[in-house]
Parts: sequence; C-alpha cells; structure tokens
Amino acid sequence: DITTIMKLIKELWHYREMIISLVKRDLKGRYKGSVMGFLWTMINPLLQLAVYTFVFSVIMPSGVERFYLFLFVALVPWLFFSTCLSTGTTVIFAQQEMVKKIYFPRQILPISFTISQFVNMLLSFVVIFIVLIFSGIKFNFKALACLPIIMLVQFILCLGITFVVSALTVYLRDLEYILSIISMAWMYLTPILYPIENVPEAYRGICYINPMTSIIVAYRDILYSSKVPEMGTLVIAVFMGILLLAIGLVSFEHLQRHFAEEL
Repeated sequence: DITTIMKLIKELWHYREMIISLVKRDLKGRYKGSVMGFLWTMINPLLQLAVYTFVFSVIMPSGVERFYLFLFVALVPWLFFSTCLSTGTTVIFAQQEMVKKIYFPRQILPISFTISQFVNMLLSFVVIFIVLIFSGIKFNFKALACLPIIMLVQFILCLGITFVVSALTVYLRDLEYILSIISMAWMYLTPILYPIENVPEAYRGICYINPMTSIIVAYRDILYSSKVPEMGTLVIAVFMGILLLAIGLVSFEHLQRHFAEEL
C-alpha cells in the first residue's frame, strides 16, 4: 500500500550514502587493476557490434541500410537489460555477509547494482553519439527530448527485473545459469538484429508483450530514424516498466524476510 511505499522511500533516502558508496565501489572495483579501465565499458559493445555487423552485412546481409547504426543503438540498451537479468542474480550473494550481520534495507543492493549498470550504459551512449555524428545522422531535437524518458523507463524496468531475479536466486540457485540461457534466447525474440516490421503482423502484438520490444523500438526511432517515437510505443514502454517494478518490489519484499536463513 501507499503507506508502506512511502516508508520504504523514506528509509532508502536515509541510507542514500550507502547506495552511493556501493555504486562507487562497484564501478571502481569492476576494472581495478585493468590497464584499459572504464574504456572496457565502451570496447565491449564495440566488439559485439563488429562481430554482428560482419555476420549480418557480409555473411548474411540483412538488407537494412547502415546496419551498424541500426544495430548499435539497440545493442547498448540491450546489454544493460541482459546484465540486470543474468548478473542481477548474484546481487544478494555478493553481499551475503553484510545481509546476515548488518541491518539495512535489502532493497539497497538491487538498486545500487542497477544504478551502476545504468551508469555503464550512459558511458556507452557517449560512443553511440560519436558514431552518429561521424555517420552524418541529422539529429531531431524533438525526438532527442524523448530519450531521457525512454532511459528512465528502461531503468525502472531493469530495476524491477533485478529485484525479482536477485530475490528468487537466493532460494533457487540454478536460476543464475537458467537466466543466462534465457537471456540469449530473449535477445533473438527482441527486434535488435531485425526491424519490428519483419515480424509478421499476426505475431507483432505478441512481440510487444516482450517489455524490451517497445523500448528498443523507441531507441531506434529516436537515434536511427531521427523521429519522435509513436505515442503507443511510449505508453507500452511506460506501462511495462511500472508493472515490472511493482512486481519486483512486491516479490522482493515478500522473499527478503528469509534471506539470512537461506544464505
């Protein structure tokens, strides 16, 4: 209910320094000792882009104009989502000693993890804009004004996913491996390597049940097609994001009660 939500928000605000500290630690620790450091955040999507572009432009031509751009503007947001889906399973385990010994709102762990992954995505978007500029894409500033909305909606969606998978994995350890496989299959069921128009019209409605479909379509409208996303796409994206966050919060609240015993 609203009282519980307000109480949680107030408590999370009280522990905001802890969230910031965990985000900083995650970002610094990820590439500690690495010569390239944060550059790996940008190199990873670029390497994947190179492979997919070669396969679908040379070996199996997709017929999509400037396929590297078509793919890149969808691949970076997808990597954010897939990391939350598969790696989000380890969030509670990574801090299990803290969970067992110290009191703090357990929601802080998935929140800080999702924020750090979101920061990684934002860094990768720097590369996207550099590529777009050098490709001669004309920016539509009305469309670009919608970009923060889509990013926020995706953050909400990914946070909901992280809440669910991080809590469930405490009880179902095999979920970590199952979700890695599901993530791979999910990518091909999302219009990343192909336009949504390629999906037969009879199945297109089903395709939009996938919460990432409307988000990827919106990113592509803004950055590749330089047009304002359709209102229907935005509404679906917002609805899916809020729905998954609500499911995530409720399930996490219910499952967190026995984290200490299960760990």
